[in-house]
Amino acid sequence: MLSRLPLHECHLAAGAVLATRDGWELPESYGNPAAEYAAVRQGAGLIDRGDLGAFVVTGRDRAAFLHAMLSNDVKSLAPGRGGQAALLDIHGKVQALLLLLVDAEEILALTPPGMAAPTLEALDKYLFSEKAYFKDISAEWAPLVLAGPGAPALALRLAGTLPGDALWSHEVAAIEGLTVRLVRGGVESGEPEIWLLGRAADGPALWRMALAAGAQPVGRAAETALRIEAGAVRYGLDVDGTVLLPEIPTADLVSYAKGCYIGQEVVVRIRDRGHVNRYLRGLLVEDSEVPPAGTAVTVGDAEVGKVTSAAWSYGRARPVALAFVRRQQAEPGTAVTLRAGTRRWAATVGDLPFPR
Repeated sequence: MLSRLPLHECHLAAGAVLATRDGWELPESYGNPAAEYAAVRQGAGLIDRGDLGAFVVTGRDRAAFLHAMLSNDVKSLAPGRGGQAALLDIHGKVQALLLLLVDAEEILALTPPGMAAPTLEALDKYLFSEKAYFKDISAEWAPLVLAGPGAPALALRLAGTLPGDALWSHEVAAIEGLTVRLVRGGVESGEPEIWLLGRAADGPALWRMALAAGAQPVGRAAETALRIEAGAVRYGLDVDGTVLLPEIPTADLVSYAKGCYIGQEVVVRIRDRGHVNRYLRGLLVEDSEVPPAGTAVTVGDAEVGKVTSAAWSYGRARPVALAFVRRQQAEPGTAVTLRAGTRRWAATVGDLPFPR
């Protein structure tokens, strides 16, 4: 059975064209994905991320426990700050990608869709005498993302305040009497972002107020193109439990000064004494058709990788993609051929994020 966003009826009212993606019935567009893409690049778009999972951690040892489990520094995050981190297995392979938001009494964690329960199950195996308590609150939230150069000003008009300038700073505010956590992002779209984390029951009202203030709804067609161009990997699409952490962009996911965590020995050994055999890279595709996920990346007759995500770029007027590519062919500027059955696409390997 397909999952639906908490704001499903709001999307229908806004004229959404629905599509099935990864077990979810999602708004693919609202009739003009090119205009939705342009809204994020030039104004303010509104993206529903109600498919995200969420859990809270309480107890006096909450920060210390997560610090010992995850790839990034947690103990140094003061209330009102946040950061990204990965949960690895002992082999350094990615089990989940998390966004942590620290408050005075709890830590809120956002997870990939459907990943709150498995993440809590994995963490619970390492919980012994620590005073840390977990609660899955995925069904209680309806996260919205205001994205674009006009997003901060629009959020300020709505809430009368903004979080700090640092990435993932956050604060609790009120919009027309509704409590909402404002979070400063910028990773998902490559543009300024203000996330509105409100209760699921308040989601429809927050959605309508954001639209009335001038935000344009953005469906997954435009959102996926923006995400790929920003180099924002999506767990379950670009990353899964077979991927070593150093194979993906890790600048915002890893602290090499924090000490031990699950899988740390492998990550440090790769950094200091070796390399991985493949890297996640961007592909600029010279064609009018978007290659499907799983398309082979080839050089000559040799397969050197696979596409993980692809979309039509409304800014570049051609497809863009994320793909794992063998280390030897991962240098930006390398010409490759994408192959699916008898279909061929010419493409060029590039760095992430895509150059603006």
